[in-house]
Amino acid sequence: MCGTAGEPHSLRYIHTAMTDPGPGLPWFVSVGYVDGEIFVHYDNNTRRDVPRTEWMAANMDQQYWDGQTKVGQRNEQAYRVSLNTLQERYNQSGGSHTLQWMYGCDILKDGTSRGYHQVAYDGRDFIAFDKDMKTFTAAVPEAVPTKRKWEADPTSLDGRKLYLEEECVQWLRRYVNHRKAELGRRERPEVRVWGKEADGILTLSCRAHGFYPRRIAVSWMKDGEVQGQDTQTGGIVPNSDGTYHTWVTIDARPEHRDKYQCRVEHDSLQPAGLYSWEPSKPNLVPIVVGVIVANVAIAIVVGVRFIIYRSHAGKKEKGYNIAFAWDGGSNSSATGAVWGWGLGGSLCSLWYCTQCWALLGLCRETPRAEGWDGNAIPWDTIPSHPHRERPPGDLSAVLQRASGRLSPPAFGVGDGHSPILSTSHISLCFLCCLLCFACIASCEIN
Repeated sequence: MCGTAGEPHSLRYIHTAMTDPGPGLPWFVSVGYVDGEIFVHYDNNTRRDVPRTEWMAANMDQQYWDGQTKVGQRNEQAYRVSLNTLQERYNQSGGSHTLQWMYGCDILKDGTSRGYHQVAYDGRDFIAFDKDMKTFTAAVPEAVPTKRKWEADPTSLDGRKLYLEEECVQWLRRYVNHRKAELGRRERPEVRVWGKEADGILTLSCRAHGFYPRRIAVSWMKDGEVQGQDTQTGGIVPNSDGTYHTWVTIDARPEHRDKYQCRVEHDSLQPAGLYSWEPSKPNLVPIVVGVIVANVAIAIVVGVRFIIYRSHAGKKEKGYNIAFAWDGGSNSSATGAVWGWGLGGSLCSLWYCTQCWALLGLCRETPRAEGWDGNAIPWDTIPSHPHRERPPGDLSAVLQRASGRLSPPAFGVGDGHSPILSTSHISLCFLCCLLCFACIASCEIN
Protein backbone atom coordinates (compact mmCIF):
# COMPACT_ATOMS: atom_id res chain seq x y z
CA MET A 1 0.00 0.00 0.00
CA CYS A 2 1.29 3.47 -0.86
CA GLY A 3 2.77 5.33 2.09
CA THR A 4 4.02 2.28 4.02
CA ALA A 5 7.60 2.07 5.23
CA GLY A 6 10.17 1.48 2.52
CA GLU A 7 8.20 3.10 -0.33
CA PRO A 8 9.18 6.76 -0.77
CA HIS A 9 7.32 8.72 -3.46
CA SER A 10 7.25 12.32 -4.64
CA LEU A 11 4.86 14.69 -6.43
CA ARG A 12 6.35 17.90 -7.82
CA TYR A 13 5.11 20.73 -10.03
CA ILE A 14 7.39 23.28 -11.69
CA HIS A 15 6.06 26.44 -13.34
CA THR A 16 8.48 28.38 -15.55
CA ALA A 17 7.88 31.82 -17.08
CA MET A 18 10.41 33.55 -19.40
CA THR A 19 10.61 37.00 -20.89
CA ASP A 20 12.57 35.80 -23.94
CA PRO A 21 12.01 32.06 -24.58
CA GLY A 22 13.17 32.10 -28.21
CA PRO A 23 11.37 31.95 -31.56
CA GLY A 24 8.42 29.56 -31.55
CA LEU A 25 8.99 28.45 -27.95
CA PRO A 26 6.38 28.88 -25.18
CA TRP A 27 7.11 31.56 -22.61
CA PHE A 28 5.10 29.73 -19.90
CA VAL A 29 5.43 26.01 -19.18
CA SER A 30 3.96 23.94 -16.34
CA VAL A 31 5.19 20.37 -15.79
CA GLY A 32 4.21 17.76 -13.20
CA TYR A 33 6.40 14.88 -11.97
CA VAL A 34 5.59 11.68 -10.10
CA ASP A 35 8.70 9.91 -8.79
CA GLY A 36 10.75 11.93 -11.28
CA GLU A 37 8.60 11.00 -14.30
CA ILE A 38 6.77 13.72 -16.24
CA PHE A 39 3.08 12.91 -16.17
CA VAL A 40 1.31 16.20 -17.09
CA HIS A 41 2.23 19.22 -19.23
CA TYR A 42 0.82 22.66 -20.00
CA ASP A 43 2.18 25.58 -22.04
CA ASN A 44 0.84 28.83 -23.43
CA ASN A 45 1.01 27.56 -27.03
CA THR A 46 -1.40 24.66 -26.58
CA ARG A 47 -3.24 26.17 -23.59
CA ARG A 48 -4.29 22.64 -22.59
CA ASP A 49 -3.23 20.43 -19.71
CA VAL A 50 -2.38 17.08 -21.31
CA PRO A 51 -1.15 13.68 -20.04
CA ARG A 52 2.40 12.59 -20.70
CA THR A 53 2.04 8.99 -19.55
CA GLU A 54 -0.25 6.14 -20.53
CA TRP A 55 -1.42 5.61 -16.99
CA MET A 56 -2.64 9.21 -16.67
CA ALA A 57 -4.42 9.10 -20.03
CA ALA A 58 -6.12 5.83 -19.12
CA ASN A 59 -7.30 6.74 -15.60
CA MET A 60 -8.32 10.42 -15.61
CA ASP A 61 -11.58 11.58 -17.18
CA GLN A 62 -12.27 14.65 -19.30
CA GLN A 63 -13.60 16.62 -16.34
CA TYR A 64 -10.21 16.31 -14.66
CA TRP A 65 -8.37 17.63 -17.72
CA ASP A 66 -10.80 20.49 -18.21
CA GLY A 67 -10.31 21.55 -14.59
CA GLN A 68 -6.52 21.35 -14.78
CA THR A 69 -6.59 23.33 -18.03
CA LYS A 70 -8.43 26.19 -16.30
CA VAL A 71 -5.84 26.16 -13.50
CA GLY A 72 -3.04 26.35 -16.05
CA GLN A 73 -4.67 29.26 -17.88
CA ARG A 74 -5.09 31.22 -14.63
CA ASN A 75 -1.44 30.58 -13.72
CA GLU A 76 -0.39 31.75 -17.19
CA GLN A 77 -2.06 35.13 -16.64
CA ALA A 78 -0.69 35.47 -13.10
CA TYR A 79 2.88 34.76 -14.18
CA ARG A 80 2.78 37.42 -16.89
CA VAL A 81 1.93 39.99 -14.19
CA SER A 82 4.58 38.59 -11.82
CA LEU A 83 7.33 38.85 -14.46
CA ASN A 84 6.53 42.52 -15.04
CA THR A 85 6.44 43.21 -11.29
CA LEU A 86 9.83 41.61 -10.62
CA GLN A 87 11.50 43.45 -13.50
CA GLU A 88 10.31 46.71 -11.96
CA ARG A 89 11.65 45.74 -8.52
CA TYR A 90 15.03 44.81 -9.98
CA ASN A 91 15.04 47.91 -12.23
CA GLN A 92 15.27 45.76 -15.35
CA SER A 93 14.13 47.27 -18.63
CA GLY A 94 14.87 44.31 -20.90
CA GLY A 95 16.89 41.17 -21.36
CA SER A 96 16.08 37.52 -20.65
CA HIS A 97 14.66 36.74 -17.23
CA THR A 98 13.11 33.63 -15.68
CA LEU A 99 10.63 33.10 -12.87
CA GLN A 100 10.22 29.58 -11.45
CA TRP A 101 7.84 28.20 -8.87
CA MET A 102 8.27 24.68 -7.45
CA TYR A 103 5.87 23.04 -5.03
CA GLY A 104 4.80 19.52 -4.06
CA CYS A 105 5.09 16.83 -1.42
CA ASP A 106 7.04 13.68 -0.54
CA ILE A 107 6.05 10.45 1.20
CA LEU A 108 9.08 9.33 3.17
CA LYS A 109 10.31 5.81 3.96
CA ASP A 110 8.77 5.89 7.41
CA GLY A 111 5.34 6.77 5.97
CA THR A 112 5.38 10.43 7.00
CA SER A 113 5.07 13.29 4.53
CA ARG A 114 6.54 16.70 3.88
CA GLY A 115 5.59 19.59 1.64
CA TYR A 116 7.49 22.45 0.03
CA HIS A 117 6.73 25.67 -1.80
CA GLN A 118 9.64 27.69 -3.27
CA VAL A 119 10.05 30.52 -5.77
CA ALA A 120 13.22 31.46 -7.69
CA TYR A 121 14.06 34.36 -10.01
CA ASP A 122 16.85 34.23 -12.59
CA GLY A 123 18.13 31.02 -11.02
CA ARG A 124 18.37 32.32 -7.43
CA ASP A 125 16.14 31.72 -4.40
CA PHE A 126 13.49 34.39 -4.04
CA ILE A 127 10.98 33.28 -1.39
CA ALA A 128 9.91 30.03 0.38
CA PHE A 129 6.89 28.94 2.45
CA ASP A 130 7.18 27.37 5.91
CA LYS A 131 3.97 25.34 6.27
CA ASP A 132 4.53 24.60 9.97
CA MET A 133 4.86 28.27 10.93
CA LYS A 134 2.58 29.43 8.08
CA THR A 135 5.07 32.14 7.17
CA PHE A 136 7.23 33.07 4.18
CA THR A 137 11.00 33.49 4.20
CA ALA A 138 12.36 36.19 1.88
CA ALA A 139 15.75 35.23 0.41
CA VAL A 140 16.43 38.68 -1.09
CA PRO A 141 15.26 42.23 -0.25
CA GLU A 142 13.17 42.36 -3.41
CA ALA A 143 11.04 39.51 -1.98
CA VAL A 144 10.02 41.36 1.20
CA PRO A 145 6.99 43.09 -0.41
CA THR A 146 5.77 39.70 -1.62
CA LYS A 147 6.23 38.22 1.86
CA ARG A 148 4.13 40.97 3.46
CA LYS A 149 1.37 40.65 0.87
CA TRP A 150 1.05 36.87 1.12
CA GLU A 151 1.21 36.75 4.92
CA ALA A 152 -1.56 39.35 5.14
CA ASP A 153 -4.07 36.80 3.86
CA PRO A 154 -4.65 34.13 6.58
CA THR A 155 -7.11 32.23 4.39
CA SER A 156 -4.48 31.81 1.71
CA LEU A 157 -1.93 30.62 4.29
CA ASP A 158 -4.34 27.98 5.63
CA GLY A 159 -5.12 26.84 2.08
CA ARG A 160 -1.41 26.41 1.22
CA LYS A 161 -0.80 24.43 4.42
CA LEU A 162 -3.85 22.21 3.83
CA TYR A 163 -2.79 21.46 0.27
CA LEU A 164 0.81 20.55 1.16
CA GLU A 165 -0.10 18.36 4.15
CA GLU A 166 -3.27 16.62 2.93
CA GLU A 167 -4.47 17.25 -0.61
CA CYS A 168 -1.04 16.88 -2.23
CA VAL A 169 -0.40 13.60 -0.38
CA GLN A 170 -3.81 12.22 -1.36
CA TRP A 171 -3.22 13.04 -5.02
CA LEU A 172 0.26 11.52 -4.85
CA ARG A 173 -1.13 8.26 -3.51
CA ARG A 174 -3.78 8.20 -6.20
CA TYR A 175 -1.24 8.82 -8.96
CA VAL A 176 1.13 6.18 -7.62
CA ASN A 177 -1.63 3.57 -7.50
CA HIS A 178 -2.61 4.34 -11.11
CA ARG A 179 1.02 4.21 -12.14
CA LYS A 180 1.65 0.86 -10.46
CA ALA A 181 -1.45 -0.74 -11.96
CA GLU A 182 -0.72 0.53 -15.46
CA LEU A 183 3.00 -0.25 -15.36
CA GLY A 184 2.12 -3.88 -14.68
CA ARG A 185 0.12 -4.10 -17.92
CA ARG A 186 1.83 -5.97 -20.75
CA GLU A 187 0.50 -6.45 -24.28
CA ARG A 188 2.65 -8.50 -26.66
CA PRO A 189 3.19 -6.99 -30.11
CA GLU A 190 1.85 -8.86 -33.13
CA VAL A 191 4.72 -8.81 -35.59
CA ARG A 192 4.37 -9.17 -39.35
CA VAL A 193 7.29 -9.24 -41.79
CA TRP A 194 6.91 -8.96 -45.55
CA GLY A 195 8.88 -7.87 -48.59
CA LYS A 196 8.33 -6.30 -52.00
CA GLU A 197 10.79 -6.36 -54.88
CA ALA A 198 10.90 -3.65 -57.55
CA ASP A 199 13.64 -2.51 -59.94
CA GLY A 200 16.13 -4.92 -58.42
CA ILE A 201 15.59 -3.60 -54.85
CA LEU A 202 13.93 -5.66 -52.12
CA THR A 203 12.09 -3.52 -49.56
CA LEU A 204 11.65 -5.40 -46.28
CA SER A 205 9.03 -4.17 -43.82
CA CYS A 206 8.55 -5.12 -40.18
CA ARG A 207 5.36 -4.04 -38.42
CA ALA A 208 4.61 -4.40 -34.70
CA HIS A 209 0.96 -3.91 -33.73
CA GLY A 210 -1.09 -3.92 -30.52
CA PHE A 211 1.72 -3.60 -27.94
CA TYR A 212 1.72 -1.91 -24.54
CA PRO A 213 3.45 -0.08 -22.88
CA ARG A 214 4.58 2.38 -25.53
CA ARG A 215 8.33 1.85 -25.26
CA ILE A 216 9.59 -0.50 -27.96
CA ALA A 217 12.68 -0.97 -30.14
CA VAL A 218 12.23 -2.38 -33.66
CA SER A 219 15.32 -2.74 -35.83
CA TRP A 220 16.57 -4.62 -38.88
CA MET A 221 19.64 -6.83 -38.53
CA LYS A 222 21.94 -8.15 -41.25
CA ASP A 223 24.16 -11.07 -40.30
CA GLY A 224 23.43 -10.27 -36.65
CA GLU A 225 24.39 -6.57 -36.84
CA VAL A 226 21.85 -3.75 -36.42
CA GLN A 227 21.37 -1.65 -39.57
CA GLY A 228 20.29 1.62 -37.96
CA GLN A 229 21.33 4.14 -40.59
CA ASP A 230 19.69 2.36 -43.54
CA THR A 231 16.22 2.00 -42.00
CA GLN A 232 13.10 4.14 -42.09
CA THR A 233 10.46 4.18 -39.37
CA GLY A 234 6.94 5.53 -39.02
CA GLY A 235 7.28 6.34 -35.33
CA ILE A 236 5.19 4.91 -32.51
CA VAL A 237 1.49 5.62 -33.13
CA PRO A 238 -1.38 5.03 -30.67
CA ASN A 239 -4.32 2.76 -31.52
CA SER A 240 -7.94 3.35 -30.58
CA ASP A 241 -7.79 0.62 -27.89
CA GLY A 242 -4.90 2.25 -26.01
CA THR A 243 -2.17 0.08 -27.54
CA TYR A 244 0.44 1.19 -30.08
CA HIS A 245 1.87 0.22 -33.45
CA THR A 246 5.03 1.00 -35.39
CA TRP A 247 6.88 -0.11 -38.50
CA VAL A 248 10.44 -0.15 -39.82
CA THR A 249 11.60 -0.71 -43.43
CA ILE A 250 14.95 -1.33 -45.08
CA ASP A 251 16.10 -1.71 -48.69
CA ALA A 252 18.19 -4.78 -49.47
CA ARG A 253 19.52 -6.78 -52.39
CA PRO A 254 17.18 -9.67 -53.25
CA GLU A 255 19.96 -12.27 -53.08
CA HIS A 256 20.71 -11.17 -49.49
CA ARG A 257 17.17 -11.73 -48.27
CA ASP A 258 18.12 -14.61 -45.97
CA LYS A 259 20.67 -12.45 -44.15
CA TYR A 260 18.07 -10.06 -42.71
CA GLN A 261 16.04 -10.40 -39.52
CA CYS A 262 13.71 -8.01 -37.73
CA ARG A 263 14.50 -7.64 -34.03
CA VAL A 264 11.73 -6.51 -31.66
CA GLU A 265 12.54 -5.52 -28.07
CA HIS A 266 9.60 -4.96 -25.73
CA ASP A 267 8.83 -5.45 -22.05
CA SER A 268 6.40 -8.25 -22.97
CA LEU A 269 9.05 -10.18 -24.95
CA GLN A 270 11.69 -12.03 -23.00
CA PRO A 271 14.04 -12.44 -24.77
CA ALA A 272 13.72 -10.12 -27.76
CA GLY A 273 11.92 -11.54 -30.81
CA LEU A 274 13.63 -12.27 -34.13
CA TYR A 275 11.50 -12.47 -37.26
CA SER A 276 12.43 -13.40 -40.83
CA TRP A 277 10.58 -13.04 -44.11
CA GLU A 278 9.67 -15.92 -46.41
CA PRO A 279 7.99 -15.16 -49.76
CA SER A 280 4.33 -16.13 -49.71
CA LYS A 281 3.49 -19.34 -51.53
CA PRO A 282 1.04 -19.36 -54.46
CA ASN A 283 -2.64 -19.51 -53.65
CA LEU A 284 -3.78 -23.12 -54.03
CA VAL A 285 -7.49 -22.45 -53.73
CA PRO A 286 -8.00 -21.95 -57.53
CA ILE A 287 -6.20 -25.24 -58.15
CA VAL A 288 -8.41 -27.01 -55.63
CA VAL A 289 -11.53 -25.50 -57.18
CA GLY A 290 -10.36 -26.58 -60.64
CA VAL A 291 -9.82 -30.14 -59.49
CA ILE A 292 -13.24 -30.21 -57.86
CA VAL A 293 -14.93 -28.87 -61.01
CA ALA A 294 -13.18 -31.54 -63.10
CA ASN A 295 -14.23 -34.22 -60.62
CA VAL A 296 -17.85 -33.07 -60.69
CA ALA A 297 -17.86 -33.03 -64.52
CA ILE A 298 -16.42 -36.54 -64.69
CA ALA A 299 -18.90 -37.72 -62.07
CA ILE A 300 -21.79 -36.32 -64.10
CA VAL A 301 -20.56 -38.05 -67.28
CA VAL A 302 -20.06 -41.35 -65.44
CA GLY A 303 -23.48 -41.04 -63.82
CA VAL A 304 -25.24 -40.37 -67.11
CA ARG A 305 -23.50 -43.27 -68.80
CA PHE A 306 -24.39 -45.53 -65.88
CA ILE A 307 -28.07 -44.53 -66.10
CA ILE A 308 -28.10 -45.15 -69.86
CA TYR A 309 -26.43 -48.50 -69.35
CA ARG A 310 -28.92 -49.56 -66.68
CA SER A 311 -31.84 -48.46 -68.84
CA HIS A 312 -30.47 -50.33 -71.86
CA ALA A 313 -29.84 -53.43 -69.75
CA GLY A 314 -33.44 -53.34 -68.46
CA LYS A 315 -34.84 -53.25 -71.99
CA LYS A 316 -32.78 -56.31 -72.93
CA GLU A 317 -34.13 -58.26 -69.95
CA LYS A 318 -37.72 -57.49 -71.02
CA GLY A 319 -37.45 -58.17 -74.79
CA TYR A 320 -34.78 -60.87 -75.18
CA ASN A 321 -33.51 -64.07 -73.59
CA ILE A 322 -29.81 -63.89 -72.99
CA ALA A 323 -28.14 -67.16 -74.00
CA PHE A 324 -25.85 -68.70 -71.47
CA ALA A 325 -22.51 -70.14 -72.47
CA TRP A 326 -23.38 -73.78 -71.69
CA ASP A 327 -26.42 -73.47 -74.03
CA GLY A 328 -24.06 -72.72 -76.87
CA GLY A 329 -25.00 -68.99 -77.00
CA SER A 330 -22.60 -66.05 -76.62
CA ASN A 331 -22.62 -63.74 -73.60
CA SER A 332 -19.38 -61.94 -74.37
CA SER A 333 -21.14 -58.59 -74.87
CA ALA A 334 -22.82 -58.61 -71.46
CA THR A 335 -19.71 -59.93 -69.74
CA GLY A 336 -17.57 -57.29 -71.42
CA ALA A 337 -19.95 -54.53 -70.35
CA VAL A 338 -20.04 -55.73 -66.74
CA TRP A 339 -16.29 -56.18 -66.60
CA GLY A 340 -15.76 -52.87 -68.35
CA TRP A 341 -17.94 -51.00 -65.94
CA GLY A 342 -16.50 -52.84 -62.94
CA LEU A 343 -12.91 -52.14 -63.95
CA GLY A 344 -13.71 -48.55 -64.94
CA GLY A 345 -15.58 -47.91 -61.72
CA SER A 346 -12.72 -49.36 -59.67
CA LEU A 347 -10.16 -47.20 -61.43
CA CYS A 348 -12.46 -44.18 -61.13
CA SER A 349 -12.94 -44.73 -57.39
CA LEU A 350 -9.18 -45.17 -56.91
CA TRP A 351 -8.57 -41.91 -58.76
CA TYR A 352 -11.16 -40.10 -56.66
CA CYS A 353 -9.64 -41.44 -53.45
CA THR A 354 -6.13 -40.27 -54.36
CA GLN A 355 -7.51 -36.85 -55.31
CA CYS A 356 -9.32 -36.67 -51.99
CA TRP A 357 -6.08 -37.43 -50.11
CA ALA A 358 -4.24 -34.83 -52.17
CA LEU A 359 -6.87 -32.20 -51.43
CA LEU A 360 -6.71 -32.98 -47.73
CA GLY A 361 -2.97 -32.50 -47.90
CA LEU A 362 -3.38 -29.16 -49.67
CA CYS A 363 -5.94 -27.96 -47.14
CA ARG A 364 -3.78 -29.00 -44.27
CA GLU A 365 -0.52 -27.53 -45.52
CA THR A 366 -1.72 -24.19 -46.89
CA PRO A 367 0.39 -21.54 -45.14
CA ARG A 368 -0.89 -18.21 -43.98
CA ALA A 369 -0.24 -15.66 -46.67
CA GLU A 370 0.34 -12.84 -44.25
CA GLY A 371 3.29 -14.51 -42.48
CA TRP A 372 3.57 -15.78 -38.96
CA ASP A 373 3.87 -14.67 -35.39
CA GLY A 374 6.19 -15.80 -32.63
CA ASN A 375 9.87 -16.58 -32.53
CA ALA A 376 9.66 -20.12 -33.85
CA ILE A 377 11.03 -20.86 -37.33
CA PRO A 378 8.27 -22.26 -39.59
CA TRP A 379 8.81 -25.94 -40.42
CA ASP A 380 8.52 -25.38 -44.16
CA THR A 381 11.47 -22.93 -44.12
CA ILE A 382 13.93 -25.55 -42.81
CA PRO A 383 15.70 -27.15 -45.80
CA SER A 384 16.32 -30.45 -44.00
CA HIS A 385 12.76 -30.88 -42.74
CA PRO A 386 11.01 -33.97 -44.25
CA HIS A 387 8.00 -31.88 -45.32
CA ARG A 388 10.32 -29.65 -47.33
CA GLU A 389 11.35 -32.47 -49.68
CA ARG A 390 8.11 -32.55 -51.67
CA PRO A 391 5.46 -29.98 -52.56
CA PRO A 392 2.16 -30.26 -50.64
CA GLY A 393 0.27 -31.65 -53.63
CA ASP A 394 2.78 -34.41 -54.49
CA LEU A 395 0.74 -37.64 -54.56
CA SER A 396 3.64 -39.83 -53.50
CA ALA A 397 4.22 -37.68 -50.42
CA VAL A 398 0.51 -37.83 -49.59
CA LEU A 399 0.45 -41.63 -49.91
CA GLN A 400 3.59 -41.91 -47.77
CA ARG A 401 1.95 -39.76 -45.15
CA ALA A 402 -1.18 -41.91 -45.28
CA SER A 403 0.87 -45.07 -44.79
CA GLY A 404 2.60 -43.60 -41.74
CA ARG A 405 6.09 -43.25 -43.23
CA LEU A 406 5.86 -39.48 -43.33
CA SER A 407 4.22 -37.73 -40.37
CA PRO A 408 1.96 -34.79 -41.16
CA PRO A 409 2.73 -31.41 -39.61
CA ALA A 410 1.24 -30.99 -36.17
CA PHE A 411 -1.69 -28.68 -35.67
CA GLY A 412 -1.21 -25.96 -33.11
CA VAL A 413 -0.19 -22.40 -32.36
CA GLY A 414 3.48 -21.55 -32.10
CA ASP A 415 4.82 -23.69 -34.93
CA GLY A 416 5.06 -20.58 -37.08
CA HIS A 417 2.51 -21.75 -39.69
CA SER A 418 -0.84 -22.58 -38.21
CA PRO A 419 -2.89 -24.71 -40.62
CA ILE A 420 -5.67 -23.06 -42.56
CA LEU A 421 -8.83 -25.14 -42.36
CA SER A 422 -11.37 -22.65 -43.61
CA THR A 423 -14.99 -23.51 -44.32
CA SER A 424 -14.37 -23.47 -48.08
CA HIS A 425 -11.46 -25.90 -47.76
CA ILE A 426 -13.40 -28.33 -45.59
CA SER A 427 -16.40 -28.15 -47.93
CA LEU A 428 -14.29 -28.90 -50.98
CA CYS A 429 -12.53 -31.82 -49.34
CA PHE A 430 -15.82 -33.19 -48.03
CA LEU A 431 -17.37 -32.98 -51.50
CA CYS A 432 -14.45 -34.92 -52.96
CA CYS A 433 -14.88 -37.62 -50.32
CA LEU A 434 -18.58 -37.91 -51.16
CA LEU A 435 -17.75 -38.33 -54.85
CA CYS A 436 -15.22 -41.00 -53.96
CA PHE A 437 -17.78 -43.00 -51.96
CA ALA A 438 -20.35 -42.53 -54.74
CA CYS A 439 -18.01 -44.15 -57.23
CA ILE A 440 -17.33 -47.04 -54.88
CA ALA A 441 -21.09 -47.51 -54.45
CA SER A 442 -21.62 -47.48 -58.20
CA CYS A 443 -19.00 -50.20 -58.59
CA GLU A 444 -20.81 -52.33 -56.04
CA ILE A 445 -24.10 -51.82 -57.90
CA ASN A 446 -22.47 -53.04 -61.06
